[in-house]
Amino acid sequence: MAVKIRLKRMGAKKAPFYRVVVADSRSPRDGRFIEEIGYYNPLTNPAQVKINEEKALKWLSQGAQPSDTVRELLRKVGVLKQVHEAKYGAK
Repeated sequence: MAVKIRLKRMGAKKAPFYRVVVADSRSPRDGRFIEEIGYYNPLTNPAQVKINEEKALKWLSQGAQPSDTVRELLRKVGVLKQVHEAKYGAK
């Protein structure tokens, strides 16, 4: 089973709001998921991103692969830096 960290679209038509979820790669975009770890609201200025770093680190350490968009969100929040430091040591 390949596990992905990706966005689940919520909100009204032309007013998107996304939840950051951990899901099986075979499940549909807005379908079943394993755990919700945060949200992303692109309509606010600046865009609002809230990710539970502890849960994100847990899933990344277990081999979950983030989608391209989620990878950028994790980079902005600073989670990927923590993963890198844990793997290669702080510099």
